[in-house]
Amino acid sequence: MVSGSDEHGTPIEVEAIRLGISPKELTDRNHAKIVGLIKKWGISFDNYTRTENPLHKEFVQKHLTEIYDNGYIFTKETEMPFCETCKRYLPDRFVEGKCPHCGYERARGDQCEQCGRLLEPTLLVEPYCAICKSKPVIRKTKHWYFDMPKLSQEISKYLNANRRLPVNARNFSLNLIKEGLEPRAVTRDVSWGIRAPFPGAENKTVYVWVEAVLGYVSATIEYFKNHGEPEEWREYWFDKDAKTLYFIGKDNIPFHTIILPALLLASGEDYNLPWNVSATEFLQFKGEKASKSQKIGIWIDEALELFPADYWRYFLMATRPETKDSNFSWEIFINKINADLNDTLGNFIHRTLTFINTQFNGEIPKPKTLDADAKRILETQREKVQIVAEEIEECHLQAAANTIVSISRIGNQYLNEKEPWNLIKKDRPQAANILYVATQFVKALAILSAPFVPFAAEEIWKTLSLTGNVHEQEWDEACKPIPENHKIAQARPIFKKIDAKAEELEQRLEKTRERLKTA
Repeated sequence: MVSGSDEHGTPIEVEAIRLGISPKELTDRNHAKIVGLIKKWGISFDNYTRTENPLHKEFVQKHLTEIYDNGYIFTKETEMPFCETCKRYLPDRFVEGKCPHCGYERARGDQCEQCGRLLEPTLLVEPYCAICKSKPVIRKTKHWYFDMPKLSQEISKYLNANRRLPVNARNFSLNLIKEGLEPRAVTRDVSWGIRAPFPGAENKTVYVWVEAVLGYVSATIEYFKNHGEPEEWREYWFDKDAKTLYFIGKDNIPFHTIILPALLLASGEDYNLPWNVSATEFLQFKGEKASKSQKIGIWIDEALELFPADYWRYFLMATRPETKDSNFSWEIFINKINADLNDTLGNFIHRTLTFINTQFNGEIPKPKTLDADAKRILETQREKVQIVAEEIEECHLQAAANTIVSISRIGNQYLNEKEPWNLIKKDRPQAANILYVATQFVKALAILSAPFVPFAAEEIWKTLSLTGNVHEQEWDEACKPIPENHKIAQARPIFKKIDAKAEELEQRLEKTRERLKTA
């Protein structure tokens, strides 16, 4: 699992100019913050790197040189907006204006956030400089272009043959090809970025999205180099048993289904093309698309000041906009955490383990012969474990999160029907059977929930006093029984109910935002 800080390009340079610092200073600072936040959120990258890494720069320049040598790069003189006030060309984020396709007022020079169309700066209607807001003039400049139209047929063949791709990603991409792919500029007139490797391009840098998507390969190379196996990366990118899977927002679809495959094909090497591109629709915030550049949404450092990472992780996956845009609201957030995590999942685990603490001296009871109901419910558990596995493998994370909660709901229903708190007074062995079964559910939930609520899952695992770490367990361990007479630790509530209204949380967010600004 690899990714990295995307450090080059106009967004960084624009922000650095606004802050009055160098792009390197800005990216060094932000990369360190992001690495810390990734850890706090429980995200377990094998390699989280950065595009300022010398290995990445070297790989990008080598790869683009191969593409150039294979005849897929050409030069042409083009017209670009030029700000006479700032004395600079205005590529990508340096220029904004109205989208020529959907009329969105704040479209950028590289892409419209509203309709997702790829753009060129000269296509914008009523353009203005993103720094000083003045109207640019048009000047000629020479650039190096990637001849994507040459690869249209091969990319179409790949898209049509790959039935693993979600419908939204495939159809959007095929429509772009049907409309006709355009050559894509590989170079930019900006100072911050990787130096273009082409003859005569000494003053140019590489377009950030060309080099950023190649970062998946360079991050894999870096991982194995750091582990003393410098050639092992090839198994992941050339062995046909290997699969590459990408998680993105829908506005990044063309970069992963068209530009990345095109760059890999053009190299002449038999790279594995994206096996699946799991593209979510937009999670809107108060009716608008959440956007870093437009400062709409809740930042991940702010979120952790309000609630634990597990709450946000669960909510984001349980409401993941997989088929259509969804809208964040505090009311939905409160309901999902209270109803799912606290009242269902947390309640089942806590009532099961505290009952063992109080009635069985903290030992998993030794079952007598299990009755038909016990066998039936354990079989249901095994079936649900398999369903969750399939849902995760199909990237249906919303369904998987909800299936996990449904397992705890089944466990709660089983306890309610059997009433072991009453049964133990007259038939202790039968009550022991019920708690034995319930504890197997708890163990399964610890393993199944680990990708969703990793901190809570580890706490459950520790309470069960099982060996190792929950994140080291293989999936089929979920259905292996805990030995009888196994001693567990004292149970504590895993989750806490959110006892606040939406208005209160909005006020807390604003106070948190102001405090973090001045910190």
